Amino acid sequence: MKKVHIVPHMHWDREWYFSTEESRILLVNNMEEIMGMLENNPNYPYYVLDGQTAILEDYFAVKPENEARVRKLIQKGKLIIGPWYTQTDEMVVGSESIVRNLLYGMKDSEKFGSPMMIGYLPDSFGQSSQMPQILNGFDIKYSIFWRGTSERHGTNKTEFYWESDDGSKVLVQLLPLGYAIGKYLPEDEEELQTRLDKYFSVLDKGATTDHILLPNGHDQMPIQKNIFTIIEKLQELYPNREFFLSKYENVFEELEKNKALPTIQGEFLDGKYMRVHRSIYSTRMDIKADNTRVENKITNVLEPLASIAYQLGFEYHHGLFELIWKEIMKNHAHDSIGSCCSDKVHREVSYRLFIAEEKTDQLIEFYKRKITDSIKTERKEDRLTAFNLLPYNRNEVITTSVITKIPSFKLEDHQGQNIEFEVLSKEELDPGLIDRQIVHYGDYDPFYKYTIQLKDTIPAMGYKTYFVVNMENNMNHTMEDKDIIETDFYTVSINTNGTLKIVDKQNQKVYDQVLLLENGGDDGDEYDYSPLSKEELIFSNEEVAETTVYQNKYEAQMEIKVKLPVPSDLESRKAGKKNSYVHVTWNIVIPNHQPIIKIKAEIENHAKDHRLRVLIPTGISSNFSVADNQFGSIKRDVVDTAMGYWEEENWSERPDSIYPMLSFVGLSNNESGMSVLTNSTREYEIVGDKFDTIAITLFRSIGTLGKENLIRRPGRPSGIKLPTPDSQMIGKLELDFALTIYKGSTIKSAVARIAKEYTTGIQTYNKIPFNAMKLNASDIDTPASFSLLKEVNENTVLSTLKKAEHEDGLVLRFYNPSNQELEGSFNVPDSLTKVFEGNLNEKTIRTLHVENGNVAVTVNHNQVKTLIMK
Repeated sequence: MKKVHIVPHMHWDREWYFSTEESRILLVNNMEEIMGMLENNPNYPYYVLDGQTAILEDYFAVKPENEARVRKLIQKGKLIIGPWYTQTDEMVVGSESIVRNLLYGMKDSEKFGSPMMIGYLPDSFGQSSQMPQILNGFDIKYSIFWRGTSERHGTNKTEFYWESDDGSKVLVQLLPLGYAIGKYLPEDEEELQTRLDKYFSVLDKGATTDHILLPNGHDQMPIQKNIFTIIEKLQELYPNREFFLSKYENVFEELEKNKALPTIQGEFLDGKYMRVHRSIYSTRMDIKADNTRVENKITNVLEPLASIAYQLGFEYHHGLFELIWKEIMKNHAHDSIGSCCSDKVHREVSYRLFIAEEKTDQLIEFYKRKITDSIKTERKEDRLTAFNLLPYNRNEVITTSVITKIPSFKLEDHQGQNIEFEVLSKEELDPGLIDRQIVHYGDYDPFYKYTIQLKDTIPAMGYKTYFVVNMENNMNHTMEDKDIIETDFYTVSINTNGTLKIVDKQNQKVYDQVLLLENGGDDGDEYDYSPLSKEELIFSNEEVAETTVYQNKYEAQMEIKVKLPVPSDLESRKAGKKNSYVHVTWNIVIPNHQPIIKIKAEIENHAKDHRLRVLIPTGISSNFSVADNQFGSIKRDVVDTAMGYWEEENWSERPDSIYPMLSFVGLSNNESGMSVLTNSTREYEIVGDKFDTIAITLFRSIGTLGKENLIRRPGRPSGIKLPTPDSQMIGKLELDFALTIYKGSTIKSAVARIAKEYTTGIQTYNKIPFNAMKLNASDIDTPASFSLLKEVNENTVLSTLKKAEHEDGLVLRFYNPSNQELEGSFNVPDSLTKVFEGNLNEKTIRTLHVENGNVAVTVNHNQVKTLIMK
């Protein structure tokens, strides 16, 4: 007899086309009904609260008096919560963000009882290949999801083991028809049977046991009060099946008895049975770019900086960190970060990112100030402190500001050595902007803000201090006009159309027409790009750009202005009219001593319904690209093999090879390679007749949440047909990315480390006697130069350094993106000689041996390791 597990639940999008406050009102109502049923009906055993604790946070903000009722139901095992804080997206959300989502979700759950130990993500738009490893890092061995699989992954069954490259494994219960097949089950028997006959044929075909899962819930759906009547009717209609209320764990208990389940690997981005929306990665690029920048600020700058401060004796403000993380994790739900929402929701998302970044910036400034203010020295001069937040010494150009009333000065380090620098600019500042008390006491003399450049070695995971000495100095620069840029690695010139011609000195190769703009119509929606039929794309190859080029002994600077004529909307595009413009200004910085070209794009868009991409020709014809995902790298075909048969098999959407990255994507062969690094856009496609060009999406401009019958996505609309004029992206947008060229392949050339360095800039703090926000002197003395720890092997990539959540000590997390086993080795301070390997939930696994201050662990391909140093 088939056993049908009916699992009551509600899928809770906090926001979508409706706002968080709209859903909160429904939540309060629904929670009362759920608790009433669980408290008063002993035959109603379980209710799954959608796997995310943000629901409880929203509820208790309105009903704090019901906390005891909720706790009692959770501890009885009737109300099932966690393990997530919010149901995270897996494709454009960073590694540490997903880890913190589980970390805080588990922490919140444990305040009430035990979390549901299932990686429950029933609606995420695709599944990252690294999710089994992340889930195992929290002792989670089960996973439930819906989107992205098909038979070509290795099985046509809906129960299987899913394995990451490092060997981590979870048992999956796929929801082949989604999480809502048991929504609003009707009492009319004919209607009920018609519906369930259709579902059972699919469920039975994919099942590996006699146990079938029937989720009883839907988006914002109230509890189905007549479920017992429905069960009686189902039992009569299907006498060969047993129907009962259950929970997901009961199904997994049965699945584990099957010792013949298949094991499959990889990411799941197939849109055969359900849509995964492969081009959603560029919807509302302003939001996507803001999220990338804020994530990188928290993990690459704030947490390591606060760890240095903590090691020196200052407080690590866990409460502030949790506020920041939860602010952005509210945005990491699939609809929110996917940006397939109403304009009012996008405004909420943008504001949360603004608040999170403001908190992050101010906390970074606070820690830099506390450390610099507390430096023990007899010297009275102003100070400039440079912070290096990577675990190795860095010798590179630092561009920073010095604010002073001194007409000229020199810089000396703490050993009295003169440090050369150049003054790029001088700006007058009103003293009231620095500290209103200065003006209050009648001092109206201006301050001067000098933008300077210097090059020096900053200690690993530490800092170095300079003193601003009042001395005669020319305060000049060597910046001069150039036609062609020469650095240690490249010769770079600008073509008439504003593209770059790059000569790579390492490989003796020439790359031409780099940064060519490609524009095409977009008849899609917030979920998917949709080109116009038989459209001719518009390129910037015949435009004439305005250019300025400078270079000094440290770096070259280029400004390139391109005005690209484009149609104003779809109707103009169909009529062949170019009656609008997109303005793109490339602000390019090329260090003389590093193989990197840093690019800031300032874009001003005046047109609707189109997509703008920048093309990076590499001259390397490849069958696959290499990009990074969470704690690793992934190879992807430049042409999805299903492109030849998706229509014949009636896929839900065309499998175009538009993919996400987190910090880089590259094309390479055994001799050389080229990669795009990013601190903003995370969408790419490999294009060109020879598939040798990296196309990076700058933005999409669309005006509707959901449409039907797109060229690449036939049939019903995704979402709803709601106008979203803000998603036309009219106005200004700034994006940051970079290029690097190297010898050998992308993986062997450690591009992941280069990308980490690109997104982890040297930070500085200028201490002067004035500050509008006063602080009393601390009782801590800090050294003028400091290094917390240093890597021994240059193999792995730092993920983050932070204070442990529940004890005194630091958590060091790193990973191996290469294709071979490596050793991660670090020199740790004498005060942190007790070192343990932990999991992602910061639980100790084993004690590690420390010899002469060094600790080493083996790290497999695409594996993440966590060290806990006490």
